[in-house]
Amino acid sequence: MATSSSTDLVDPDSVLPPFEQIRRGILAQLATGILRPGDRLPAIRALATDLGLAPGTVARAYKELEAAEVLHTARGAGTRIADPLPAGVAVAPAGDLDPELARLLAAPIAEARAAGHDPEAVLTAVRTLLTSAGEGPAAAGTLDE
Repeated sequence: MATSSSTDLVDPDSVLPPFEQIRRGILAQLATGILRPGDRLPAIRALATDLGLAPGTVARAYKELEAAEVLHTARGAGTRIADPLPAGVAVAPAGDLDPELARLLAAPIAEARAAGHDPEAVLTAVRTLLTSAGEGPAAAGTLDE
């Protein structure tokens, strides 16, 4: 992977399962420009070894990204970032956007877009959550009501 360290993809203290961390990490690396359309990803076994995970864990992350048409795997060519990417997948932030902030927001935004929400609806939801009294989604009344 084009990142400085693939071990940054998985945090053992996270409540998210490792496959989900890998999936979100790849989306975040697209959003921050670390990965670009057409880039080749490491083989499943190689990345699993680097991360100290079972190959099935990495395979699940890749499979979910393939189903979302973010990755494409071809025998002999390996697994690559799709080119072109499907609509809604963030690629390299424009302007003066903080790369760390882009990394944090990339996966949830990509998920919302993949679920069919248009950019304006996503932006409205983010603005609503940011301006709600209190801290985060619970304060905005969006959790299990």
